Amino acid sequence: MTAAFILSELQSVGTPEKAVHLSRFFKTGPGQYGEGDLFLGVVVPQTRSIAKANKATPFDELQLLLDSPWHEARLCALLILVYRFQDRKAMPEEREAIFLFYLKNMRRCNNWDLVDLTCRDIVGEYLVDKDRSLLYRLAESENLWEQRISIVSTWAFIRRNDFGDTLELSERLIGHKHDLMHKAVGWMLR
Repeated sequence: MTAAFILSELQSVGTPEKAVHLSRFFKTGPGQYGEGDLFLGVVVPQTRSIAKANKATPFDELQLLLDSPWHEARLCALLILVYRFQDRKAMPEEREAIFLFYLKNMRRCNNWDLVDLTCRDIVGEYLVDKDRSLLYRLAESENLWEQRISIVSTWAFIRRNDFGDTLELSERLIGHKHDLMHKAVGWMLR
């Protein structure tokens, strides 16, 4: 399971027409929030399937995917991390390693889908029974995606009827200038 193999799998199911559509949908034009991101034209269900089939991919190969200019390569690597984290056989040390690897690569979570499909199941789940000050530091970040990770990660707590951090972070982020943060805060409050 190598990055090259996974990328070839993604390329084999992508289409140029879908790539054009995804580029518009994820706002990749000049000055837009996804400026410069590149797409292969792979839909999420196909990416999930490839990720599940390659769940054992080592971190060094996942790093190559996360460093890729292709959006779907980064998504696939992040989904592999989610599936490994969710594996019932995963030991606490492995979950911690996945969490730390995710944090190291947050800069690669540079669009709302990359954040929303992964942070709850890695960051949120990891912090359920731990200190959550990281979320408050992320909320204070200058990076839109780190801010979004802070609030969307609380979804893991909401699922357990634990609303305190969601409400606190919502108060801090409700006046954010970007509509993607308004949507994320509103989503968690609902």
